[in-house]
Amino acid sequence: MIKKNPFVLLLLLVLSSCAGTQSTSSETAAAADAKAAVSPAQTHVDAVRQQYAPDKRVALFDVKPNGDVLRGETNMPEAKTDLMQRLQAANIAFVDSIQVLPEAALDGKHQAIVTISVANLRSQPKHSAELATQATMGTPLQVWKKDDGWYLVQTPDKYLAWVDYGGIALMDETAFNNWQQGKKLIYTKTYGFAHASADKNATTVSDMVYGDVMVLKNKTKDYYEVAFPDGRTGFVSTAEAMDFKEWVATRKPTEENLVASGKEMLGMPYLWGGTSVKGMDCSGFTKTIFFMNGLVLPRDASQQIHIGELVNTDKGWDELRPGDLLFFGVPAKDGKSERVVHVGMWIGGNQEFIHSAGRVRINSMNPNAANHDAFELGRFLRAKRISPEATLVDLREKPLYE
Repeated sequence: MIKKNPFVLLLLLVLSSCAGTQSTSSETAAAADAKAAVSPAQTHVDAVRQQYAPDKRVALFDVKPNGDVLRGETNMPEAKTDLMQRLQAANIAFVDSIQVLPEAALDGKHQAIVTISVANLRSQPKHSAELATQATMGTPLQVWKKDDGWYLVQTPDKYLAWVDYGGIALMDETAFNNWQQGKKLIYTKTYGFAHASADKNATTVSDMVYGDVMVLKNKTKDYYEVAFPDGRTGFVSTAEAMDFKEWVATRKPTEENLVASGKEMLGMPYLWGGTSVKGMDCSGFTKTIFFMNGLVLPRDASQQIHIGELVNTDKGWDELRPGDLLFFGVPAKDGKSERVVHVGMWIGGNQEFIHSAGRVRINSMNPNAANHDAFELGRFLRAKRISPEATLVDLREKPLYE
């Protein structure tokens, strides 16, 4: 055993105490320096961001002050104009280095059309990034910028995400208008194929999913000859597609139709970020149900919960109607905001709802039911009734594909 020297122990205690004091002083000084380094423009940048882009999923305002230089980008010219006016009114000197999208490198090709049955749109410009959402063939996209072979696009529901070049056809305004003016067909079978000739045994040109939109070229007895946005042609069975205008005219988002659309997808697999019959997450499922009935919902559950009319469930489920959306998550507590993490649709019967959880399935809020879902009951937040007027787009009034 080594004998401890009291003097050495005292010296170590003093040094340790000094080190602690020095560390605290350094941290305090660093914090003060950081506070002093905050640009006087930051408050105005934050205010403009909150006003124009509170949800970065649907609006881009990525601006940061660096000294007296404002760097970044936005897809909203009005947001930049507002910021400039605020800074000038506050007599804050700045150098404008904010790029307003779309970027010049796109050479005027600011629109795109999805060319494959389902395009995967990701959170970052790389295949390993999180799947943010999907877009089906024929969907028009706004193109904001390019990063190598990836494009930042905005979908008709305003969602911002990245798609690789293989899934879209870039177009200038003239080409885009020409495509939009073509006579459209919509694929109405859950899943199928377009063939190279009017023969079900012919080589496939593309797979097809419900909601794919094409341009009609010719019609035979049993097949439509169609054109895809990238110039390819194919043949689709007349039993598997409809004239788009006719399809739109027959959309009736009644309780019965919403439930029937949901049940058509029973058993389909859950896919994070999916919004098609190839796989769908919870909000992608409800979004697909409403699309099949002519209505476009916001992309995520945490966005869908903000539309429609609140349904009173304080005393039970009696006031719910088939087609109402049920939202689940974590309520606000102890200063923490509410978190909406799941959505399903009420279908009635024995207090049943349909949702995508592992697969599209039907569960019940009734504890005595064989398909009772105690987990979802335990995290139920509230229910909303979605009228056509509350949705982002009513395709019967504003066709996206024409």
